Amino acid sequence: MKKLMWKLLRKHVSVGQFVGFSLANLIGLSIVIVALQFYSDVRPVFEDEEGFLKKDYLVITRKVSGAGALLGGSASFDESAISDLKSQSWVRSVGKFSTSSYAIYASVNVGGGRAMRTQFFFESLPSEYIDVSQDEWDYTPGGVIPVIMSKDYLSLYNFGYATSVGMPQISEGMAEMIPLLFTLTGNGRSDSFSGRIVGFSNRLNTVIVPEDFMRWSNEQYGDGTEAEPARLIVEVNSPGDVRIDEYMKEHRYEVSGDKANSSKANYFLTIVVAIVIAVGVLISALSFFVLMLSIYLLLQKNVRKLKDLLLLGYSPAEVSAPYVRMVVVINGLVLVLSVLLMLAARMYYLPLLRAMGVDGATLWPSIGIGVLLMLAITIGNVLAIRRKVRSLW
Repeated sequence: MKKLMWKLLRKHVSVGQFVGFSLANLIGLSIVIVALQFYSDVRPVFEDEEGFLKKDYLVITRKVSGAGALLGGSASFDESAISDLKSQSWVRSVGKFSTSSYAIYASVNVGGGRAMRTQFFFESLPSEYIDVSQDEWDYTPGGVIPVIMSKDYLSLYNFGYATSVGMPQISEGMAEMIPLLFTLTGNGRSDSFSGRIVGFSNRLNTVIVPEDFMRWSNEQYGDGTEAEPARLIVEVNSPGDVRIDEYMKEHRYEVSGDKANSSKANYFLTIVVAIVIAVGVLISALSFFVLMLSIYLLLQKNVRKLKDLLLLGYSPAEVSAPYVRMVVVINGLVLVLSVLLMLAARMYYLPLLRAMGVDGATLWPSIGIGVLLMLAITIGNVLAIRRKVRSLW
């Protein structure tokens, strides 16, 4: 009976119209999922994520001029500057770098009975800007001091000092296992504490310790005064926002490292991908209306046959079933072809990304969004067809 009904209703089916719809829908859906997958794959190139530092932040300092340094000009941030920064619409929060106000010596045994000892310094950040396990970052008086250190310091040791004096080179994993000894001197006291490196940063050129330890040690060994911060950490809504660059230039601030440049690239990448996705969604929406127009014309041409079938006792669902199956098959084929086109495009650009050390992201989010988009289009088509047939009943 289904075959007979389809033979009766297919007479006025326009193959050209449905091929045109299918191509438009294929192009639109392919643009959407290819753009999403490309964005997911290429994003690590512009982002330097570290497991213990939040990504949406900038570290800023004041520019230091030669004349300002000679005349005793301050490079620190006062409360008015911090308040003005907090008031900016692109700022989520502002944190201060705290510095040690006492003398520090660090020593480490590098093997063979040889030890290395040097003057040192500490800085700290509010704990909300450090994303490490609380068990690793907690400090209790007399315990081990957890430290986050710049990767540049390890590189200087390995490729500068160690090679020149015949010392062994140390990997990051080995460095995190080597016990450190810190000697703090001030207020007529001198005490030694064990330390341990819990991570390395390639964006912060400093040595970070827990804020609780910094506060306690400054009270014990420092002069008791809280100096104005020379550096600030700013959590922002979007690190590549052009307003940030304008504000920094206006106030003669500098963003440490290459975070600003990579963030701008990521920001513009996001904008471009959003535009491409919007174009793809627009094409898919237009193809949806093209299909609906084609089906309405087809139904209109078959209106007498449809009414006769309804009068013979067929339900609206049974009468509309051939058109529903046709739409489901077409949309299913479009989805499969779109995924294949996305995979083909990915095979083309992925070797270029791998040359930059990026393996690519998972495929499932892009495929899932493609399935959801096609499911929404199909449901819209089916509902429109059934509503049109019911209007004839």
